[in-house]
Amino acid sequence: MATDIKAPTFPESVAEGSVAAWHKKPGDSVERDELIVEIETDKVVLEVVAPEAGTLSEVLVEEGDTVESEQVLGRIGEGKAEGGDKPAAKNDAKAEKKDDAKAEKQDDAEAKPAASGKTHEVKAPTFPESIQEGTVASWNKQVGEAVKRDEVLAEIETDKVVLEVVAPADGALAEIKAEEGSQVTSEQVLATFSEGAGGGAGPEVGEGKAAASADDGASDETVGDKILAPAARKLVAEHDLDVNAIEGTGKGGRILKEDVQRAVKEGSARKSAKPSGKPSGGAQAAAAAAPAVEGERPEKRVPMSRLRQTIAKRLVQAQQTAAMLTTYNEVDMGAVMDLRAQYKDTFLKAHDVKLGFMGFFVKAASEALKRFPDVNASIDGTDIVYHGYQDIGVAVSTDRGLVVPVLRDTDSMKIADVEKGIVDFGKRARDGKLGIDEMQGGTFTITNGGIFGSLMSTPILNPPQTAILGMHKIQERPMAVNGKVEIRPMMYLAVSYDHRMIDGKDAVQFLVTIKELLEDPARLLLDI
Repeated sequence: MATDIKAPTFPESVAEGSVAAWHKKPGDSVERDELIVEIETDKVVLEVVAPEAGTLSEVLVEEGDTVESEQVLGRIGEGKAEGGDKPAAKNDAKAEKKDDAKAEKQDDAEAKPAASGKTHEVKAPTFPESIQEGTVASWNKQVGEAVKRDEVLAEIETDKVVLEVVAPADGALAEIKAEEGSQVTSEQVLATFSEGAGGGAGPEVGEGKAAASADDGASDETVGDKILAPAARKLVAEHDLDVNAIEGTGKGGRILKEDVQRAVKEGSARKSAKPSGKPSGGAQAAAAAAPAVEGERPEKRVPMSRLRQTIAKRLVQAQQTAAMLTTYNEVDMGAVMDLRAQYKDTFLKAHDVKLGFMGFFVKAASEALKRFPDVNASIDGTDIVYHGYQDIGVAVSTDRGLVVPVLRDTDSMKIADVEKGIVDFGKRARDGKLGIDEMQGGTFTITNGGIFGSLMSTPILNPPQTAILGMHKIQERPMAVNGKVEIRPMMYLAVSYDHRMIDGKDAVQFLVTIKELLEDPARLLLDI
């Protein structure tokens, strides 16, 4: 009995997509959840996986065809195809043209004693449409080093997230084709991998070229008794650090990129020791970015990171396309602070997470968004999209820049769920482990400049959203309360909004609603 392969359910704002690539052809065996075809929309690339194991029996739409949400793309039949012993590696649209070349490479690999008979191309992940290229941040394994299936081989840094590349099987890297710091595109071949290889036999695979890649100037560099990974070496030069003051956590005390980032954050390594010998090409580029001192007027030029470029582009775009306006108010945080003080210990024991302010703000914003649907809407071309749910993005600051992961369906979340989600986002954002899907699709954003001491600011919209809430520092100020002057813990609130979509009256009332809910938190429980 044949099983239909259907296109995913497209979001409301996506009307149709096109078939970007079939990774299997009729007659190929497929495993359950194995990638079969990719659908490209105007926003993202969607992966379609096998609903069950079997054989791809029929393809109903060709590459380049336009498809609709949940349209049938092909069918899977029962059983395995003849030649089911083929490697399970991904086949792209040009697989047939490359069969002979791959067979020759496989025969060569089989002739060498280091491998068990199969070689794989290690490719970069499929990037979404919004990401053009990435940078090889680090290789976690060296040529010839034994690895297990699904163990992380390399990390690719894009302007949004860090993507992991894992081993396709047990074995070892035979050759690294994209060194750390090099630019790569979607599905570009990064290395070749041999099944069953590893240990002492590894360097024999790929012979001279593979063995050299672990030792030549384009790889690790020794400075005194320290060994620096290429990405770490670049950061050392950029921040003018003393490598002798950096503790390496890599294999054999190797200094990794993360070790240098930690030293920068802690300020524990101020002055850089010059590497002995002639630097490699990568080191020369890093040296050019180091401080050039002229008298007492030092300057330093470093390339802008991909994330910083994207942030700059989106902020400028928001200001150029939206009729952005900001309204302000202030909220007395006394009631929320009293509630925190009373229940913080009980809350921590019950939920294993601290009770912060953000949980109250997210819940207050969710309630206000239900009352003012225009603020929860977005603009798509000439259409207004009203969202029947509240997905709130929470701005998180990292060493690489600002990212905005999204809490889904915040209306149904408890305050404890919000706090746990924010803690998890913060940790994974700093480690570069957030997924692209976790930063897409929000209907509203909250940013908290108060953690850095900001008293008042004007937040910039996060397109295509039409509003953003800015939190600020809590500061005691004299306030008139019932005809008397009292010292109260006050916070300024700011809502920036797109005047093309939201009228001033609605924006002001939306912010007043948040103020009222925070000043009397019982309203959140009573839904009044």
